[in-house]
Amino acid sequence: MNFKVTILGCGSALPAKGMHHAGQVVNVHEQFYLVDCGEGTQSRMMKYGISPHKIRAVFLTHLHGDHIYGIFPLISTLGLLGKKTPLKIFAPHPFGELLAAVASFIDSQLPFEIQYAPIDTTSTDVIYENKVLQVSAVPLRHSKPAAGFLFREKTPALNVRKETIGQYGLGIAQIVAAKNGRDITLADGRTVPNRELTYLPYSPRSYAYISDTAYSGKVAKLVEGVDLLYHEATFSAEEKMLARSTGHSTAADAAKAALNSGARELLIGHFSARYKDPALLLEQARAIFPATQIAQEGHTYGIPLTPGG
Repeated sequence: MNFKVTILGCGSALPAKGMHHAGQVVNVHEQFYLVDCGEGTQSRMMKYGISPHKIRAVFLTHLHGDHIYGIFPLISTLGLLGKKTPLKIFAPHPFGELLAAVASFIDSQLPFEIQYAPIDTTSTDVIYENKVLQVSAVPLRHSKPAAGFLFREKTPALNVRKETIGQYGLGIAQIVAAKNGRDITLADGRTVPNRELTYLPYSPRSYAYISDTAYSGKVAKLVEGVDLLYHEATFSAEEKMLARSTGHSTAADAAKAALNSGARELLIGHFSARYKDPALLLEQARAIFPATQIAQEGHTYGIPLTPGG
């Protein structure tokens, strides 16, 4: 059961060689979700073997161009490919107005429905949910209204310990009841607690996408315990004043967020074009939070299963 993230772009607003604009694909149980959609996103999806047809929903953090300019050509391509099922797009207001304006001039006859849902960038609402996944908004501190996203895998169904079936002579109805979390009463009147009969096959996993934002202790608290944290690291520590004035983070800020959230691992990205090699940013982040990696374009980062016991 996959839970992994493919990096499509790790650059910031100004284009730079080898660093494209923001975009990622999150794969949860072979359900694919696009997070941010900067210029050229669809081309990189195809380059890395991800079909646009697989995208179930799109999550846009804010309305700066390096995070949304790729959505309109992607929509056009999906139309040309004959997509029939609706495409859900979650983005802050007034993206709906922008979407309607573009559609009225370019793609007014799409063969599929676009279901736009505005994000309240001041709340931590659950904005998307299905049987295996829950996605919540995370309010950010940026120059425009912005929200990050917390992807949480839902708790899997309990497994029944095989040895207890014969030990207690469990029937099918009792096995089903145990899998549903119930204690079991045997024919002799004894009650067997559910914890003796079942186990959680694995612990639910989580991924947080935090870009663009100044450092926020509140954000760190909202993603507490996350398995994998992607946090923007636009600037080095030497540019901390510039980071604050533009609503961005330094690599040290990203590491501080990971440390304070109790994250297991940190990915840093959204690098300023001034850094030809982000090794300096990695070094500064690792000085605070050693379990840090650079978000490299084209790389996929998996979140492994941890037995639930």
